[in-house]
Parts: sequence; C-alpha cells; structure tokens
Amino acid sequence: MTGILLQISMSAADSVKAATAGKSTLSLWDLTLAGGPIMIPIFLLSILAIFIFFERYFSINQASKIDSNFMNRIRDYIHDGKIDAALALCRSITNPAARMIEKGISRIGRPLSDVQAAIENVGQLEVYTLEKRLALLATCAGAAPMLGFLGTVTGMIKAFYDMANAGNNIDIQLLSSGIYQAMVTTVAGLIVGILAYFAYNYLTTNVHKVIHTLQSTTIDFMDLLNEPAK
Repeated sequence: MTGILLQISMSAADSVKAATAGKSTLSLWDLTLAGGPIMIPIFLLSILAIFIFFERYFSINQASKIDSNFMNRIRDYIHDGKIDAALALCRSITNPAARMIEKGISRIGRPLSDVQAAIENVGQLEVYTLEKRLALLATCAGAAPMLGFLGTVTGMIKAFYDMANAGNNIDIQLLSSGIYQAMVTTVAGLIVGILAYFAYNYLTTNVHKVIHTLQSTTIDFMDLLNEPAK
C-alpha cells in the first residue's frame, strides 16, 4: 500500500510539472472548478461573511460616534429646566447613547431606580442591535473549514475509488480530480474560515468598546440627576 501511495505522489509531482510546463499559470477559476460542488457552499459563505462584515462595520462605526460635548449640553439644558430642548437634542442625534439618554430624560420626575431601569432596558435593545448577525458570522467562520474538510474526505474517497477501479493500470489523470478536490476545498475552507474568524473578533471588540461608552454615558447621566439643585 505504501508503494502504491508513493507511486501516486511521484506521478502527481510529474503531472504538476507537466501542467506547469504546458501552462504558464493555473487560474483561480480552474482551481475553483477543480474543487468540485463543495466549493459552491464555501463560496456562498464567503459572500455572506463579506456582507455581514461590512454591514456591521459601518453600523457599529456609526454607533460609536458620540459628540464629546453631548453630555455637557444635556447637563446645561437640565440645569436650566429646558427638558424639551434636551429631548430635541437627543432626537437629533442617531446613536444608541442619545436614544438611551432620551429615554432617561423622558422619565425625569420618577424615582431614580425607574429612570435607570428604563435606560438599561433601552441599552439592552441597542446592544442586541449592535450584535445582530455576528452569530451568523461566527457560524461562517466555523462552517467553512468543516465544509473544506468534507471536500477533502469526498475527494480522497473519489481518488481511492478511481484507484481501486484502475487495478494495476493506475493513471494519475484518473486520480487528479479527486486529489484536486481534496486539496482545493481544504484551502478554500480554511481561508474563508480564518478571515471570517478575524472579522468576527474585530467586530466583537468594537461592539465591546461601544458598550463601554454606553455604560459610561449612563453613569454620567445618573450622576447628573443625583447632583444637588443649584
């Protein structure tokens, strides 16, 4: 069996040399076709991962933009008793922090525990919105390598099946499609999985930064309500 595998490896090397000699380059399209049907779901996962990354990137980036003077203006309005102006300011800004503070301002006059609970409820909804589709991106990161390994197994099964049917007349051309499928799908699955994994962690880190900002803004607002009247 070892002798047969050695013969296959040597024949594969000779085939690659012959292919490169007769063809200057091996195009990406040729490699994709060599990967077989398994390349279709891997390709779809790559498209899905790219879409989720850019869609979430711009959404999270927009949510992280908070005016440094926002809380100072809110403080001035509340101290001056201009509640309507404070609400109008929050409504003019489209980010999670402004929506949380808007809810808190609308509850002014109630117990502070009720105000904080209202802000936290809005905050939980905002965090859920920020994390939307991130689980799907993580699924892409895990599923793509698994599909690649599935292609490896099916490709090797095809190669050994062709080898068994060939008997003593082993021809590398009979085995090349199975070997190509085994190698190409593994590489494609790993590339998609690794990139999706890094993208997921990058977006998760950014979401945590936004959550920290929301928590800090909430604390500032509650401290504002606890300030003694002047």
